[in-house]
Amino acid sequence: MSQYDYDLICIGSGPAGQRCAVQAAKLGKKVALIEKRRCVGGVCLETGTIPSKTFREAVRSFGSQQGLDHGISLSPKARPTIEQLLGRVGRVIERESQVQIHQLHRNDIDVMLGAARFEDEHTITIEADSGSRTLTGEHFMIAIGTQPARPRGVQPDGMTIIDSDGIMNLKKLPQTMAVVGAGVIGIEYATMFASLGVEVTVIDKRTRPLEFLDHELVDELIYQMRRAEITLRLGEGVESLDIVYNPQPQGMIELDSGKHIVADVVLYSAGRVGATDKVNAAAAGLTADDRGRLKVDDQFRTEVPHIFAAGDVIGFPSLAATSAEQGRLAACHMFDVAAEKMSPHFPFGIYAMPEISMVGATEQELTAQKVPYETGIARYREIARGQILGDDSGLFKMIFHRDTRKLLGVHCIGTGATELVHVGQAVLALDGGLDYFLSTIFNYPTLAECYKVAALNAANKLKRLRFVSSPASVAV
Repeated sequence: MSQYDYDLICIGSGPAGQRCAVQAAKLGKKVALIEKRRCVGGVCLETGTIPSKTFREAVRSFGSQQGLDHGISLSPKARPTIEQLLGRVGRVIERESQVQIHQLHRNDIDVMLGAARFEDEHTITIEADSGSRTLTGEHFMIAIGTQPARPRGVQPDGMTIIDSDGIMNLKKLPQTMAVVGAGVIGIEYATMFASLGVEVTVIDKRTRPLEFLDHELVDELIYQMRRAEITLRLGEGVESLDIVYNPQPQGMIELDSGKHIVADVVLYSAGRVGATDKVNAAAAGLTADDRGRLKVDDQFRTEVPHIFAAGDVIGFPSLAATSAEQGRLAACHMFDVAAEKMSPHFPFGIYAMPEISMVGATEQELTAQKVPYETGIARYREIARGQILGDDSGLFKMIFHRDTRKLLGVHCIGTGATELVHVGQAVLALDGGLDYFLSTIFNYPTLAECYKVAALNAANKLKRLRFVSSPASVAV
């Protein structure tokens, strides 16, 4: 008999905590899963990934019903109500929550709702509406995710000044919106609201948004955002943020340059911080950095050997998909089950309007590393499926090693980009290259035809440079 109540206690039921719990249960371990929110799924299900992507789909569907082009649209003829847009969000959250609860119960995992706090490195207290209880665990998984960073000098009121968690609580669509922060979340919501006819201004002290993306895709995104009449205030920081009354409450932003911006709603989206302060991590011997993140080794083990952490609370890449895999691998490591390392070829998906996705290296990375490469480009306006979808601005790019012809990266902006990128991800993982795409037949008409067109484009460039080495390319 174990001296502890559970072999594993997972704090947080997002992708990392849930996958860790299920994996441990399948190994025959006694597992408890603690969630402080009203339903399992964590931030991912209640305020993050699932609600924001469902909201985007509701916005996109409305645009389609109005006969608008795909991608970023100009001002619609009529606007939906916030109730119409958010109604679908609530239904999806409820259904997805039931699916997840069923999976946890099917694996005999004890699910408890309440706020967990460490008392020591093997003991937690759970505070719930029904009272408190104390549990002990041999191992712990900390998968508590992140919370929005707060603006200096002002507290979000949930109506005029909001953070990304507050989007789903809006009572009406604003006429004007200012988005502070041109990161993933800020760009996603800025383009969503702009497509609804909201006058949007994006502010960021960096001179380029989404710097980790391939620069050509970012240039295309900026062009499409300006086409949607989004005002970009890049290279400018926020000096102050206040609420004024004209006569209705509005947010007033003073920039470092002295400019003033007034908007019905200010979305403060300048990063997120780990929620480690909520669980009293110090009592377990853990130390978080200044962003609330925990440091782990390549097995997701913290400085306390029996305590693991995964997901957004450990920082980059902070994706739902990678968080789930981190949780699974952590469960294997804590119970001495052999497991391969996580694949380095994971995709990024940005659900702006239009979508952006990438896997592998960018041009700027390869240039810095002095890797010889060539690109192949396909534009949606050249693809039959792009014409059918009404998307004439999509851009697809593949990067190949100039000498070995191996695929190095895939980058896409346009309709279906987050789905389209997975073909390239598979080829990268299998160490494939240009010749595969030249000889492969894709369904027609589909967006996958981009792979063929981009491959032919790259092959022609290489041919002109006299780097052709295979019969398949000579015939191009």
